[in-house]
Amino acid sequence: MSDGIFIGASVGAAGKPQILDLKRANRHGLIAGATGTGKTVTLQGIVEGFSSNGVPCFVADVKGDLSGLAMAGSPTAKTHDAFAARAKEIGDTDWVYADNPVQFWDLYGEQGHPIRTTISEMGPLLLARLMDLNDVQEGVLQIAFHVADKEGLLLLDLDDLQAMLVDCAGRADELTTTYGNVSKQSIGAIQRSLLQLRSQGAEHFFGEPALELADFIGVDDRGRGIVNILAADRLMASPKLYSTFLLWLMSELFETLPEVGDPDKPKLCFFFDEAHLLFDDAPKALLDKIEQVVRLIRSKGVGVYFITQNPIDIPDTVAGQLGNRVQHALRAFTPRDQAAVKSAAETFRANLGVDVVTAITELKVGEALVSLLQADGSPTPVERTLIKPPASRVGPITPQERGVMIQTDAIGTKYDTLVDRESAEELLAAKTQAAGAAAAAAKATTEAEKAEAAQAKVDAQAAKVAAREQAAQQKEADRQDREAARDAANSPWTKMATSATRAASSSIGRQVANEIGKQVFGTTRRRSSASGGLVGTVLRGVLGGLFRG
Repeated sequence: MSDGIFIGASVGAAGKPQILDLKRANRHGLIAGATGTGKTVTLQGIVEGFSSNGVPCFVADVKGDLSGLAMAGSPTAKTHDAFAARAKEIGDTDWVYADNPVQFWDLYGEQGHPIRTTISEMGPLLLARLMDLNDVQEGVLQIAFHVADKEGLLLLDLDDLQAMLVDCAGRADELTTTYGNVSKQSIGAIQRSLLQLRSQGAEHFFGEPALELADFIGVDDRGRGIVNILAADRLMASPKLYSTFLLWLMSELFETLPEVGDPDKPKLCFFFDEAHLLFDDAPKALLDKIEQVVRLIRSKGVGVYFITQNPIDIPDTVAGQLGNRVQHALRAFTPRDQAAVKSAAETFRANLGVDVVTAITELKVGEALVSLLQADGSPTPVERTLIKPPASRVGPITPQERGVMIQTDAIGTKYDTLVDRESAEELLAAKTQAAGAAAAAAKATTEAEKAEAAQAKVDAQAAKVAAREQAAQQKEADRQDREAARDAANSPWTKMATSATRAASSSIGRQVANEIGKQVFGTTRRRSSASGGLVGTVLRGVLGGLFRG
């Protein structure tokens, strides 16, 4: 294993080799240049160099050309003569065709193994970027994440997030009191953004089994670093998904890998093609996170290399972290292009023998301005360099070749089958179902109580009616009894019996009174007639009244 990667040799009689020092390869880099100037071939050669030195790589393949890394180049290829001549010109006597150990990945699972992560691992900041949310909506999304974490609800896929948002909408008043304003309008806007994500196929990216970074960082049985190639041609139709995924991947590497300082060689090199997509319309919070990851991830042994057409696509705060630079030709046709040429020239360490501003517009295909970090960390003076030819195939492999590679690599079927374990969606659905059952039971109880009360009321009314009817019947019976009594009292026979009784009682009464008078007062005439007459009269009246009554 050498101590560096041969990039090419300077143009001119000296033919000075340009070597990328492996000990400084984690200080990041930039490959820039207009379309058709040779960026892809330069990238391919650098990846080959890392792999042969046992450094795993991750490469986003936007056009499909980089899949050729999996196959050795061929002497029958149309580029063979040009490459052979270039190798001879720069003195690359070790140049031979060779393949590289490759693993293919695809967010959609079509041209490689599926790559998935969970909603929780992605986090609210990157999701807000992915869904283009404003500050208020991002705040509501963060509340939803906090509530899910507090209540032990796993957010694994888009269905889980959608269910969590529905739950938050139903509890908006409660959550507003605790965490701040949670409006249903903001939740509705987030839900609409989720629909847009689904339309872009993002639902394939969220779920389990989630990617294990250990599967990215490995070597084959010959000690060569595994080259992980992400099929990004379809993904480029959703540029925010593409850039957010790659930023998530860098963030995961930063958070997962241990600190190693400056190792003898990187643990992984990360190549981000079409890098401008990472920064387009990015809010300040996201730019700050990108700058932080790029600045600190080098201490984890990871080198990040941005590939873009125009160097001014990279913000200054990030560009300042890129120590190894390869600049292909730029076309100064527009004021922006001219500004890019001037900016690129200012980033290189000056070389009295190279007019950078002029050279950038004159570079041929396969030529580049190169400045690399030296062992002491300082950049080399810029050199106009002829880039070495790649050893692997230039251009895409066939679908059949890709299929064989996918079936025979070390990953196997580990990620091929989606796993849907119990998470927020299922738990919230069960909660809603239980609440519905409880409400139904309470409603049934209430209805039964209402029915019982209504029946009691009916029974009471019926009792009142029955009582009134009974009272009426009794009243009628009493009236009939009175009428019967009156009729009986007024009949001729009753009158005759009454008269007879009265007459008899009057006669008997007088006789009894006379008899008592005789016994009490005697019958002699000597007794005063007045006295005897008065007493007799009283007794007769009393006795007569008794018999009459």
